[in-house]
Amino acid sequence: MRSKTKTLAPDAIGSRALLAGGVVLAGLAALMMFASGAAAQDTAAPEAAAAADTAYIFNTLLFLIGGFLVMWMAAGFAMLEAGLVRSKNVSMQCAKNIGLYSVAGIMYWLIGYNLMYTGVDGGYIGTFSLIYGMDPVGLEGADSAALLDTGYSTASDWFFQMVFVATAASIVSGTLAERIKLWPFLGFVVLLTGFIYPIAGSWQWGGGWLSEMGFSDFAGSTLVHSVGGWAALTGALILGARKGKYHSGGVTPMPGSSIPLATLGTFILWLGWFGFNGASQLAMGTISDVSDVSRIFVNTNMAAAAGVVVTMILLQLIYKKVDVTMTLNGALAGLVAITAEPLAPSVLQAVFIGGVGGVIVVLTVPLLDKLKIDDVVGAVPVHLFAGIWGTFIVPLSNSGTSYGVQLIGIVSYGIFTIVTSAIVWLIFKAVVGIRVSEEEEMLGLDKAEIGVEAYPEFATH
Repeated sequence: MRSKTKTLAPDAIGSRALLAGGVVLAGLAALMMFASGAAAQDTAAPEAAAAADTAYIFNTLLFLIGGFLVMWMAAGFAMLEAGLVRSKNVSMQCAKNIGLYSVAGIMYWLIGYNLMYTGVDGGYIGTFSLIYGMDPVGLEGADSAALLDTGYSTASDWFFQMVFVATAASIVSGTLAERIKLWPFLGFVVLLTGFIYPIAGSWQWGGGWLSEMGFSDFAGSTLVHSVGGWAALTGALILGARKGKYHSGGVTPMPGSSIPLATLGTFILWLGWFGFNGASQLAMGTISDVSDVSRIFVNTNMAAAAGVVVTMILLQLIYKKVDVTMTLNGALAGLVAITAEPLAPSVLQAVFIGGVGGVIVVLTVPLLDKLKIDDVVGAVPVHLFAGIWGTFIVPLSNSGTSYGVQLIGIVSYGIFTIVTSAIVWLIFKAVVGIRVSEEEEMLGLDKAEIGVEAYPEFATH
């Protein structure tokens, strides 16, 4: 009997075999591709999560490192002021600086942070809510996705912003040295760090109306330095000059206690400024962010260096002498000037911006004396005038800004800070008095306010 199965020729059998093999191979390839795709899908989410975790860690680390560098600036301000006041007032300046740093931290935790950062976009003020809250220990019970969306820990952000607040208060301390009472000064710091600065800061860094308008202040030439400068200038006008500083014959020089101490303070501030500007990049989770932070470091350093060199040259040309205290302020003016935009400028532009800061110091320190405005450490020329310059010139390197909007921001911060500061100073002056007596001023605030005996040879200086 013949089988019903068809018998094939040898060539046909080979062809069918090859076809079957091809089908099998194609099937295996498809299976491998499917398995590979499934594996990629299985690993994509963990890899993305790992990348987010890494960015979160490095961003938080940037805030913490930048924060303790800016905190170290508190030591710089203390040393600078201690070196530039007379020996009979050194202890008072040290007490004011450690006091204001501590008050700033408490007030910014109590109300300042919420007032600065919990408002609505385009608003004029944050939220009056007490007590800043940190993330839970070990992030237990926290929404991990929400935390990663911020890009950094809440506590690191608070710490970084808090040390900026203390910087603004330090500016006021130096200007009003040698004649202001301790407790009224600290009372002003309470209101400056808890209310005035946070409200002003919310306009820009809190996403407020100036931010919506396009105002730009990268690390705080205006938000920190000019606000502190306006508050200091207002206080100096209301407080008045030191006794004997100005007379019909001109200005009486009142040399500071220690040039080495003031120089050390300046170098500490210079070091801290790398945290001030560099960490204001607010991110270190990518290669581009790290590159930008390093660029900010270079521009910050070169602006300060230009401020020093220009100041020294101008002093030699104008006065035939190089004044050390003016040179120290030239460095600080260069730093303040570049703070509004330390990322976008080329190195040459950074040198120009910082150099103009030095010119501002040389021209405006004598101007204040002509106006009989007594600024003991030169903080107003450095922080206010150089801060205005740095903020205004941002469009030179940042094409996304405009001179008109920058000017609106400068004027707005000036008006707000002058008005609010004047109200506070005048209330304190009327209620408790803000100035020591003439006898106490001559004796020295170390003895009158702190209870420390001045060295006899310096007691009347």
